[in-house]
Amino acid sequence: MDRMIYLSMSGAKATLQRQDVLSHNLANATTTGFRAELQAFRAVPVRGDGASTRVYSLESTVGYNDLPGAVQATGRDLDVAMKGNAWLAVQGLDGTEAYTRAGALDVTAEGTLVTQGGLTVMGDGGPLTVPPNSQVSIAPNGTVSAKTPGQAAVEVGRLKLVTPEGPMTRGDDGLFRAPQGDLAADDAARLQDGALEGSNVSAVETMVAMISAGRQFEQQMKLLQTAERQGTTAAKLLSTSG
Repeated sequence: MDRMIYLSMSGAKATLQRQDVLSHNLANATTTGFRAELQAFRAVPVRGDGASTRVYSLESTVGYNDLPGAVQATGRDLDVAMKGNAWLAVQGLDGTEAYTRAGALDVTAEGTLVTQGGLTVMGDGGPLTVPPNSQVSIAPNGTVSAKTPGQAAVEVGRLKLVTPEGPMTRGDDGLFRAPQGDLAADDAARLQDGALEGSNVSAVETMVAMISAGRQFEQQMKLLQTAERQGTTAAKLLSTSG
């Protein structure tokens, strides 16, 4: 009896965790450069006397889907889409270097190049700044040029593009960081200007997975109700026999 309770309870909890991941992915189906979070579960036996047959379902972190999203042309000079496995370096709110595929950039009143979320964009030598009231253009290798009225365009720096050799870790701020620390700039990394990479979340597949998880949760709850009925029936039989 209690084995059924353990199985259904841990299964229901795991299904709720899966629903959280799926709903988060679905909410970011239109977020620029978003990487879908993956979920997996593993069976972990309960340790202790008399509990060797009890097994919990625990979430196993497997990271994110590293497939690129669809690239859409925008025609905007400050929009960039990283090619291949290239990532754009930015400064997180905690001051550390982090990486993103969201290439919608802006220029502040002070001339600092930032993401649309307000994060400072990093260049090979630190934060990038451009002259006020200048027209900014970005080359495929990340070189940033600024042209002020009546003057020729001048190079002001180069975006720091990195190519991680292995998977990175997504932080609570939605940015990615390498386990070994800050990555070196990759001179071979390239980008496409005037375009943005969309989310790699498939809304249809995610909705189907959410429906499947909802049905699975209902089955787990029915098992709990069955265990409760069987326990009540057994108690009545024992009380009658006594």
